[in-house]
Amino acid sequence: MADSRDEPSRQEDLDWLYRRAPGDGAAGAPRAAPATNIANDADIRRREQAFLEQRRRRQAAQQDRRGGPERDLRAGAQPAAPAPRAPGADWAHREPVAPVAPAPGRRHGPDGRIRRSPVRRTLRAVLVPVLAWLLFTLVTPIHAWSTMTTIGWEPSYAGRVGNQPGTAILLVGSDSRDGLSEEERNELGTGEAEGQRTDSIMLLYTPPSGESVLISIPRDSYVTVPGYGRTKINAAYSYGGAELLTETVEQATGLRIDGFMEVGFAGFAGIVDAVGGVDVCLDEPMADEKANIDLPAGCQTLNGSDALGYVRHRYGDAEGDLGRARRQREVIAQIATRLKRPSTVLNPVRWWTVTHALAGAVSRGDGMGVLTMAQMTRGVLSVSGGSGASLQVPLETTNGWSDDGTESVVIWDSERASAMFEDLSRGDTSNIAQYAG
Repeated sequence: MADSRDEPSRQEDLDWLYRRAPGDGAAGAPRAAPATNIANDADIRRREQAFLEQRRRRQAAQQDRRGGPERDLRAGAQPAAPAPRAPGADWAHREPVAPVAPAPGRRHGPDGRIRRSPVRRTLRAVLVPVLAWLLFTLVTPIHAWSTMTTIGWEPSYAGRVGNQPGTAILLVGSDSRDGLSEEERNELGTGEAEGQRTDSIMLLYTPPSGESVLISIPRDSYVTVPGYGRTKINAAYSYGGAELLTETVEQATGLRIDGFMEVGFAGFAGIVDAVGGVDVCLDEPMADEKANIDLPAGCQTLNGSDALGYVRHRYGDAEGDLGRARRQREVIAQIATRLKRPSTVLNPVRWWTVTHALAGAVSRGDGMGVLTMAQMTRGVLSVSGGSGASLQVPLETTNGWSDDGTESVVIWDSERASAMFEDLSRGDTSNIAQYAG
């Protein structure tokens, strides 16, 4: 049976089998008579089998050799040139390659890509926002603290009181009208008085451990003001500013002051408005023209200007300055309580707004650091949360008179007050309740 392929195709097959280029041979030499298809196919199969058998033996010998091909190369032997391969022969005899095992803990999809487990994706989706919120919550008050106005406050007198355990912060409400417009003075009912005195003085003490204590110092307390003799304590600020007031408090209490915070009339009202007001309950109406206050009896929420009048009211109050000091501590605790509400802390916009409103309303002592702020915050939150104490300096009388008999003053109970401040100087607040009332 004749070969069904044409002569050129058959010739190309023979050229490949005998490893010769097309057209090799003497020019013009007559070609051999075409072989039959049967003889040609048999010859090709025989040569293919011989080639594959020779290749198999060579590979087996190389594998049995000690050191393998690498040893031959180190010995300087030249690697053997690969023998010509028939089409498809290499793929037909190639050893299968084991798939690469995936890394432990990872899942691979059909396309080989790594797939994270649903649990890991969920944890990541939850943890990233929570960590971002925590970072924002911590950084925001620190940034607000850095924007506060600073004032000089630390005295440098000879023989200054030494440090005690814990942190003592002097909190001062100033009655200065400086910077207030006529409209603001009318709205807040501040009047037109000139100069600057301390409308309220409080000492916040936070021990290394135990309950914190917020102590009101009546502004009419009769004490020795260095360089001016015995007079009302609120005059110290008028005579020598924050430095003299701090020195006066240190001399009167025996405690070293670690920080100073001051807020004015407008600042106080702004803080109350920033936290959404404060709640009070009155057993009877409160009316005081000098404090610009006229409130009905009952429970109500006060805005900034009304809250300012509430803490300034004393005329017509049976407790006088003591009642005012108690209301001041009450409002500070309310402000702290509102600050730590979830609706404030969890809302980034509100948290930023409130903390920076506070920073704009309050002046801090120059040199006070973030650690002092943290201790002060811990103390205020302790008092507002009920785990701390709130009281005033033990008093002998609120109807005393100055040495020259010209001024009505508040006289401390020197024995009990000295004992209380002595406890604080040792960092001990365990017996603070006995000094209340």
